Order: sequence, then structure tokens, then C-alpha cells
Amino acid sequence: MSKRIAYYAYGSPDVLRAEDERPGAPGPGQVRLRQEMIGVNPVDWKMVAGYFRQTDRAPFPHVPGWASAGIIEQVGPRVAGLSVGDAVIAGAHGGAYREQLVIDARLVVPRPEAVSIEQAAALPSSAVAGYSLVQNLRITDEDTLLVHGAAGSVGAATVQIALDQGARVIGTASARNHNYLRSLGAIPVLYGDALASALRRLGPITASADAVGGRESVDATRAVLVEGGRAVTAWGDEHSRAADIPWVRHPDDELEQTVAIAARGALTVRIGETFPLESAADALELSHTGHPAGKILLAP
Repeated sequence: MSKRIAYYAYGSPDVLRAEDERPGAPGPGQVRLRQEMIGVNPVDWKMVAGYFRQTDRAPFPHVPGWASAGIIEQVGPRVAGLSVGDAVIAGAHGGAYREQLVIDARLVVPRPEAVSIEQAAALPSSAVAGYSLVQNLRITDEDTLLVHGAAGSVGAATVQIALDQGARVIGTASARNHNYLRSLGAIPVLYGDALASALRRLGPITASADAVGGRESVDATRAVLVEGGRAVTAWGDEHSRAADIPWVRHPDDELEQTVAIAARGALTVRIGETFPLESAADALELSHTGHPAGKILLAP
């Protein structure tokens, strides 16, 4: 038997329960992983809370989770290029909060030796979103990029990948995260009522990547973006729609490309707290209501 974390109704993280399951054999085009580490992302508690029930209703019981790293234990028919014992990174799948995961082989990529297990589990979803934001904006060394929520997992990945493209990067964050942003190479700016004024003093901004969403970041982007500038958001809402700021599009190779950037040392995810799998509710509560100092992980 194997453990999983499931929920049978929408609600707070308290609806999660640990239970046994018997993992099935992988079918055609699938592999089964022994999970080594699982990434916790804001989309997890939003799924549990039912934020997407109108457009992406989860069948109950449902298992949250969109990011993990593990070892292949079994390979199904018609799978090429993957073998039992391979260390891999799995993304964009759902259902990751479990000890063993059966997944479409097309959704896993090999884990390079240069990428730790913790980093591997942290890359899908958040860091991948950062890669896609930069790609959507077509960032070059001629750009000054504004990143809203630059100290979070999505924002920090966006910062690092844009800097790797040669761009000048300005990041909004709370004062306690300004030294962190400086360590990455970004120019930190305090969010709040004076945000637009502070940004104007830093010169023309040609592109904006919003990793948090909401009225404040949208208003600031509209106030400071140069004519013809580009903007994209990772969290589309009524404010971004009113401003014609598109939701990020995800290239098919986003995970592979993000892992390659991390493997050559240009991208590192700040790791926060690690919880045992059975404490997934506590991890989601921290993700929802706390201010985690880095990516939250679950250890099966």
C-alpha cells in the first residue's frame, strides 16, 4: 500500500486527509514514480478551496499537487527514452501529493545531476511559470523588466531568467526581501501607495511580468509602462482583463527549458520549509495565510 493526500469536498486545508491507496501499474505511455520530494504551490490551496470549480471542477476524491521529483519504478508499454531507476522531474500533472505517482511519460524530464532533489521538486509550476512569463514577453538585453511579486517563487524565477537574458530587472517586494532581490541582481522597490512614483524614478520600463495579480500591480503597470511596452500576468483577474493584460501562455517545452537553465546554474529556487507528506494541511495553510521564505516542500 501507498499513502496519498486526498479531499472529498472543497474547503480549507483541513479537508485534506491522509489515506492508503494501491497504486496501479502504468498504462501505455505512462511511468510510475517513487516520489522523493513534492512541491507546494499556491494553485494547490486554491484548488482545494474550489477557486476553479466553475472551469476546472475536480472529481472527488481529488489529490492536489502539480510538482514533484522521483525515481522511475515501472515503465509502461510504448515509452521510449526512460528506464527503471531514472531520476526525473514531473510537472503539469495534478495529483502529486502521494508516495507513488502514475503519470504520462511526456510530462517528465530527466533530473540532471547538477539539480538537487529539492530544487527539482521546486522547479515545476512556479519556476516554469517564470520561464513562460519571460518567453511570452520576448525579453532581450534591451529591456527593463518590471516584476511584480519578485521575491515569491514565480517572481524570483522570472527575475533570474530575465537577468540571464541580459535584461535590467526591477522587482517589487516587501522591505524584508530587498536584500534577497539585490543578491539576485534586481533593483528592489517597495510596493504600496508610492509604487508608481518610485518606478518612474528608475527610468523607462519596457515590459512587465505580474506574478501576483490584483489592482495594485495592474495600476502600476499601466502607469509606468512605455508606449508599445509589453505586459503579461501569471494570475489573470478582472483587473488584468480590464487592462488587456494577457494571461501567460505555456510553451510545450517549458519544463525542459527551465530545468536546463537551472542545471547550468542560472536559476535557483529559494527553499523554505519542508513538511512530511502527512502534514500537507499545515503546508497549504502556510502557503495560503503565511509568508513563507521560499518554496514549501513535502517529503513522502
